[in-house]
Amino acid sequence: MTHQDDQTGRPALGRRELLGIALGTGFAAGLSALLPGCSTSTRHTRIGEPIPTSPIYRPLPGRSRIPDFEPAPQPTPGVAIIGRRTWATQGPIVSRADNMGRISYITVHHDGMSPFTSTLFDDAARRIEAIRAAHVDKLWADIGYHYAIDPAGRIWAARPESLQGAHVKDHNPHNLGIVVLGNYEQQRPTDAAIRSIDNLVAMKMDENRVPVNRVFTHREWAPTACPGRHVQSYMLIARARGGAIHAAAAGGVDARST
Repeated sequence: MTHQDDQTGRPALGRRELLGIALGTGFAAGLSALLPGCSTSTRHTRIGEPIPTSPIYRPLPGRSRIPDFEPAPQPTPGVAIIGRRTWATQGPIVSRADNMGRISYITVHHDGMSPFTSTLFDDAARRIEAIRAAHVDKLWADIGYHYAIDPAGRIWAARPESLQGAHVKDHNPHNLGIVVLGNYEQQRPTDAAIRSIDNLVAMKMDENRVPVNRVFTHREWAPTACPGRHVQSYMLIARARGGAIHAAAAGGVDARST
């Protein structure tokens, strides 16, 4: 058992509710208060564990104190990633963490808070820091995810890959967590965010020899609405034959490997 996992007990869900979640119907939103992990509720927001309110984000006055960042417009051999020093006020509490070891799985999430459409660097930095602070308040080692993607398509380094994440209860070992900032039950991912999902997942698949059949979304591990119906529907397309993630696997990773 890891130090950081969500240990909150919640009522078991019935077959009808689970089917509703799988289909992305209204059951998912209505039952979000019962679900572990990322939630789609905006009244009682959850990111693994509840945080009191969804923070309000406003741009800093004048020119940003953090340099702006232009993501690569198309796939490149090395995907540009923003270091955590640009957003985090503290480093991880390593004594609370377990070692990751070999990465064998990749899981995609949304943060499940209020919709987030800002493309400003500072707004995204504040949101990631708010998630980190909420997770640390729950006595986790750090933000639960290893990477974050914002609506502008920027990719942010979050928890170090050397540390096991805290993003899928009972399935964190060897599991790389990627969160897309926003609530994708209520909004659609931008084209820039989609490109970054494709690029980051493809890069991590190649680096770690992860086949496409080990690339998941949160709801495929557990009864949760995460990553929201719109990111979920995209992931189904991207992993299917002809999709961007399937193509990445065909180009460098044997999808049939175990």
